[in-house]
Amino acid sequence: MRFSSSSSAPFNAFEAAAQEPKDDEEGEGSSFGRELLAGLKSRPRSISPKFFYDAAGSRLFDAICELPEYYPTRTELSILTRHAGEIAQQIGPDAEIIEFGAGSLRKVRLLLDALKTPRRFVPIDISGEHLEQAAQGLRADYAGLDVQPLVADYTRAFSLPPKPEGSGMRVGFFPGSTLGNFSPAEALSFLQSAARVLRGGGLLLGVDLVKDPARLHAAYNDAQGITARFNLNLLARANAELGANFDLAGFAHTAFYNAPHQRIEMHLVSRSAQTVNLLGESLHFAEAETIHTENSHKFTVEGLRTLAARAGFGIGPVWTDPERLFSVHWLPAAQ
Repeated sequence: MRFSSSSSAPFNAFEAAAQEPKDDEEGEGSSFGRELLAGLKSRPRSISPKFFYDAAGSRLFDAICELPEYYPTRTELSILTRHAGEIAQQIGPDAEIIEFGAGSLRKVRLLLDALKTPRRFVPIDISGEHLEQAAQGLRADYAGLDVQPLVADYTRAFSLPPKPEGSGMRVGFFPGSTLGNFSPAEALSFLQSAARVLRGGGLLLGVDLVKDPARLHAAYNDAQGITARFNLNLLARANAELGANFDLAGFAHTAFYNAPHQRIEMHLVSRSAQTVNLLGESLHFAEAETIHTENSHKFTVEGLRTLAARAGFGIGPVWTDPERLFSVHWLPAAQ
């Protein structure tokens, strides 16, 4: 889970000729303020998971990735470690790597170490402070690599820098099963856009697989309560940035597996009837009413391949762990 838009309408990402004007950083004019108010006035109430990732939320997510219950990160890392050489053969020399929802830049190091003379790395993330810190560390460890962090919401229009002259493939890197945060329509639209932008290159995509619901429940309801803190941080952020008065003790974290939709759902549950003030409006919550904060869809290998083919990608190798908990796909993009 690294974020997506919560809108059910398909979008066309990262294809505009020029970046959209930036929002005000705080207050009603911010994207956070507008979308939060709209989401909480809708029924059912929801908040886009992209807003998890302020500086505090990004740190909490990094902590989630280290939890014993949270298998996706360590499993994907093991797959990348075991098969880095095979992946590098698919990509070839002098590649430009574009990472969507880059976060701490931990996983891309395994890829960069295996690649022959990678030319440029463009990590894209919505959390600017967290991204710049991670990029500085990467520059220090990869002195010959051109690292150009891009602070952007990659579910909205933004421009990529021109491809370096003489470079090899332009390769998208989209780990962490973030594709699962999208609705099915959004996932297809994202992959269609990626197939066009990555022409002649490809997409290295990590997705979580369908499995025992008990294992999924444990992963999203950890014993230390860090996922709960991560979920509740959305309300703390609204208080800090928008002057809201959410009582964090008045909401509880819950996550469950919705089997018919093959997805984990995360919600914040109002513990009692209460009223919250946000941007000059009073929002009334009934006892047990929820705010839907994230979906995390799970895939089968064949289901993902079918989706990728519909989006215009070719079908390349797929790598999984011995338990088939997680999968990493190489999806070539046509010229």
